[in-house]
Amino acid sequence: MSTISRILLGIAALLLISSIFIPIWRIELDAPQYPEGLELLIYSDNIGGDVEIINGLNHYIGMETLHTENFIEFTLLPYIIGAFAIFSLLVALANRKKLLFTLLAAFILFGILAMVDFWRWEYNYGHNLDPNAAIQIPGMSYQPPLIGFKQLLNFGAYSVPAIGGWLFIISGLLMLVAVLLETKFKSLVMKKNVVLPLLSSMVFLLLSCGTTDSEPIKLNKDQCEFCKMTISDGHFGAEVITKKGRVYKFDDLGCMVRYTKAGDKTEFKSYFVNDYSQDNTLINAESAIYVSSDELNSPMGGNYAAFSNEAAAKALAAKLKGTTTNWKGIIE
Repeated sequence: MSTISRILLGIAALLLISSIFIPIWRIELDAPQYPEGLELLIYSDNIGGDVEIINGLNHYIGMETLHTENFIEFTLLPYIIGAFAIFSLLVALANRKKLLFTLLAAFILFGILAMVDFWRWEYNYGHNLDPNAAIQIPGMSYQPPLIGFKQLLNFGAYSVPAIGGWLFIISGLLMLVAVLLETKFKSLVMKKNVVLPLLSSMVFLLLSCGTTDSEPIKLNKDQCEFCKMTISDGHFGAEVITKKGRVYKFDDLGCMVRYTKAGDKTEFKSYFVNDYSQDNTLINAESAIYVSSDELNSPMGGNYAAFSNEAAAKALAAKLKGTTTNWKGIIE
């Protein structure tokens, strides 16, 4: 094994040990009555965060209460992670490629089994409800998302790895890089000097992951988040996506602007608007060209039409004796 592979294994071991003492996963709950949100933190050996408040809320819908002692995983997980850390160090010291391949295979298998077990726990937690609960909605289940965002009644549930989880994932990626270095990819990797760029790209992908694509607006079904009117016109709709992946839809660009200005601008990640020249087709709001005219008569009086094509925007502006502007002109 090369020196760099052994160093990567040593770093992986340190990251794994660190992950034992900090949250591995987190589930955030957002609702109007909890503007600051609630947070459930999952460590390798216990559950933390706003556990008591969440247990109190879940009691009304018949969900089981959460207690660390009810999960055997919290007894085993610190030892399993510690074992992988020790195994990683032993492989680096033994300097044997076969052990390296075995380490990566075992690590990937454990990761898959862990996620399956987590999904199973979430399924049971969200489906096995008390039939005598105070609040009962026929056919409704409350399984949190395995990863990403999901709406549960008036709560938005956001499930992602916490810092410890990212350390765990990065450890696996370091093992993978070490394996690549010790296989037929070694000559290519060393020749092109791509070790550091490869590692940097992995970290960047981990940090930048999240929902950025628009979600289609369901006309005559979806409701405007600001004015609460049903969205029925496919030429004026708009949409914003938060950094947590939550999607808010609007029937008018003016509604979206007023909604985002009233909130924390740092939480919004992507903005979309309907292309006026198409039927219910969302485009990137920040690169669109806008026409302003009172003759547009948009649903809530914003009276802006968005275009992906500048020529089309200018043609409509001339026809309606309106003006054109860009995203900066809209939000200011």
